[in-house]
Amino acid sequence: MTRDYDFWLFDLDGTLIDVEPSYPVTVMSRVGDRLGHGFSEEEAATLWYGEGDARADLLAARDIDPEAFWTVFHEEERPTDRAKAAFLYEDAERFLADRTEPMGLVTHCQDYLTGPVLEQLDIADWFETVVCCDDDIGWKPDPAPVHRAMDEMGVGHNGHAGVLAGDNPSDIGAAWNAGLDGVHVERRSGPTDRCVRGDHRVTSFTDLV
Repeated sequence: MTRDYDFWLFDLDGTLIDVEPSYPVTVMSRVGDRLGHGFSEEEAATLWYGEGDARADLLAARDIDPEAFWTVFHEEERPTDRAKAAFLYEDAERFLADRTEPMGLVTHCQDYLTGPVLEQLDIADWFETVVCCDDDIGWKPDPAPVHRAMDEMGVGHNGHAGVLAGDNPSDIGAAWNAGLDGVHVERRSGPTDRCVRGDHRVTSFTDLV
């Protein structure tokens, strides 16, 4: 299966890397204090990973303006702390090490955080391009960030077969909207009200080998 693609794109957080469990709780505690809302550990995880509509639903239930949430969240995220809390999944490390195809990142993690995290984990030079989504570039499932990554890798609109792997439904949506295959990597188990469709569905990158 891994030989079927000319290039690979990956989501970052929750797909290739993650953070120690205490980190989202600490960050969301500071965010909640500023917004006047307390969050449980489960709610902190929901806000952190934002799978499907779960984050939006929680903010709506608490009557928290999403723009206000993101403003405070980005102000409370500290690059050094995030980098120290981050770790690379072992299966992802092995999988990436075996790739000879061009690889790139398309992530919702902001540039001021992504750079320090990649440097801390010593994987910055593994990727030919890193596209950090924002209001100008677009947010997955919008295909615009994916198209940008493809163009920067020199594989856009020229018949190359590519794939995007991620842990969120928006990653699969972005892949399909950009004409790529999508790999859903289900890192977290638990009750869910939806089954995320994808061209491939795995719990570990070892399932792709």
